[in-house]
Amino acid sequence: MVFSFLSDYWDALLMMTAEMAPFLILGFFFAGLLRAFVPPTMLKRHLAPRNMKSVVKAAAIGVPLPLCSCGVIPTSVGLRREGASHGACTSFLIATPQTGVDSIAATYSMMGLPFAIVRPIAALLTAMFGGWLVNRYAREDEAHSAEAAKSGEHDHCHCGHHHEHDSSACSCHHEEDSCSCHHEHDEGCSCSCHHEEPVHGSFVGRFCGAMRYAFVEMLQDVGKWLIVGLLIAALITVAVPNEWLAAVHEYKLLNMLIVLAIAIPMYVCATGSIPIAVSLMAKGLTPGAALVFLMAGPAVNSASMLVVGKVFGRRTLWLYILSVVVGAVVFGLSIDYFFPESWFTVSGVGTVGGHCADCLGVWDWIWIGLLGLLLLNAFSRMFIRPARHVHQAHEHEESEAAEAMVAEPEVREYKISGMSCNHCKASVEKAISGIEGVTAVEVDLPRGLAHVQGAHSADALIAAVSDIGFNASLVD
Repeated sequence: MVFSFLSDYWDALLMMTAEMAPFLILGFFFAGLLRAFVPPTMLKRHLAPRNMKSVVKAAAIGVPLPLCSCGVIPTSVGLRREGASHGACTSFLIATPQTGVDSIAATYSMMGLPFAIVRPIAALLTAMFGGWLVNRYAREDEAHSAEAAKSGEHDHCHCGHHHEHDSSACSCHHEEDSCSCHHEHDEGCSCSCHHEEPVHGSFVGRFCGAMRYAFVEMLQDVGKWLIVGLLIAALITVAVPNEWLAAVHEYKLLNMLIVLAIAIPMYVCATGSIPIAVSLMAKGLTPGAALVFLMAGPAVNSASMLVVGKVFGRRTLWLYILSVVVGAVVFGLSIDYFFPESWFTVSGVGTVGGHCADCLGVWDWIWIGLLGLLLLNAFSRMFIRPARHVHQAHEHEESEAAEAMVAEPEVREYKISGMSCNHCKASVEKAISGIEGVTAVEVDLPRGLAHVQGAHSADALIAAVSDIGFNASLVD
């Protein structure tokens, strides 16, 4: 009996992986191209006005971006510090983790074209609704976060009003910054600086950088949750009796409430949620409830809620949760009541007894093997490189100790909690680099440590890291 269970479990896992692998790899490929060839300043330039247009732009920009719910938070905090409005940041926070070019491709592979179309549309409209709510009902939170944003800016803009021409002039501290001034009648001059981060190098160099991001950094961020999602989905497929969810299939709203109770505290990325939703649908969950899981699981979880409340304010947090829950339920009920259920059927991989590893073709095994090799390469880089760095450091420790004490500033070690992806790492490094006196910083993501060189204030560093939603403490 145990052998039969394990055999069924293995078959289900292989079939799901074979279904997703080619579309995942294709999605990661396009995600890398998006990162390497789309100017990062595009986000900053279009999200500053406090109006519905910036909210819509933030949602439209966030839908295709391949950022998980942990990575999107420091990104949105950075946008806020660059002058993006509170509503636009909230819209970006809601839309981005729900979808991405990789998850849309994977949704199409396992759940079909209707789900692949409805999912980004639902994310887009829900994000617009959330941004509108925040702009209208969370003005106090915006005022507080604006003060925090001003205190955390590292690139400053000076504005001088020229009375003779009734115009404005700006200057920035960095040569690569672009600065714009807006004269507000008699209220003075409003300046904003945009730090230009052009993509340097040849086309080949940028393409190689895109592939490194897609198949190393992104797989490091998403890979573990993808594996967890597949393992849970296979377990649901072989262990959960069909009758359990089939018994409440007709109670559509109850389906959604059950899913929300599971999805809100749970962390699952947009891609990792797909196999779980497929397995639940195969056991009797309604298509609308599956969409609720696909929306609420990636967008709302205990970790992201804590950070959103801390950085953007409590009222913004409640409006954020409300918009995701209401949007997910509205779209879920619309699917269940206004569209044929046959449009949202899933493949037979979620049905016990309907899978068989012997049915896999040569190309299925090739895609499974390729995905496995890419995951192995990505994870090995996370742990082998830090280990190599530590080994090399010990080799030269004695010879460099005396010289470092004389020629180099003090190196301090900080424990950083809350980081879970390379986006988090990059945000922490950027925040620490802006501290006065810091000359070098290296963040070890697997160990959750930051090695900071230079004469700096520990209190200022801890405050800067806290401002972007993480916690730091000095290691004695």
